[in-house]
Amino acid sequence: MISSHKVVNEEVDSGEKIEWMSWEEAIKANEQDKKKFLVDIFTDWCTWCKVMDRETFSDSAVSHYIKEHFYAVKLNAEQKESINWNGKEFKWMASGLNGVHELAYVLSDGQMSYPCIIFMTEKHERIRISKGFKDPKTFYNELRFAAEEHYLKNGDKP
Repeated sequence: MISSHKVVNEEVDSGEKIEWMSWEEAIKANEQDKKKFLVDIFTDWCTWCKVMDRETFSDSAVSHYIKEHFYAVKLNAEQKESINWNGKEFKWMASGLNGVHELAYVLSDGQMSYPCIIFMTEKHERIRISKGFKDPKTFYNELRFAAEEHYLKNGDKP
């Protein structure tokens, strides 16, 4: 179990914001400077995604930790634009009311609920899928779990 630090809501840099990137920008940046990936799969209509943006991603300790340890990617699960990666073109697919982007579907193993955070290694290997809203304290522990590689230890969970 990861110990809980009293860092959430502490003043780190009150003006610091997460530098959200596109998938392509993060892949390119990782070629120069290796970091883990945090992929926020969202939809425009998802209320809890907006709450997570407002309450969790805006927390100074959370945003600082993400900036230090991850490439942060926003991926609209319903975007129509294709994404080329690893020799494959990922496209929007007709499904349900609004369709779904193939990359969001693949990254989340088809578990299309929002918000959905995918943690990945520097080599694009999935660490975990984190579904649903997380408050800053809970999410900070998940960030540490991925960044500090607690997942490599037997039985460790955030």
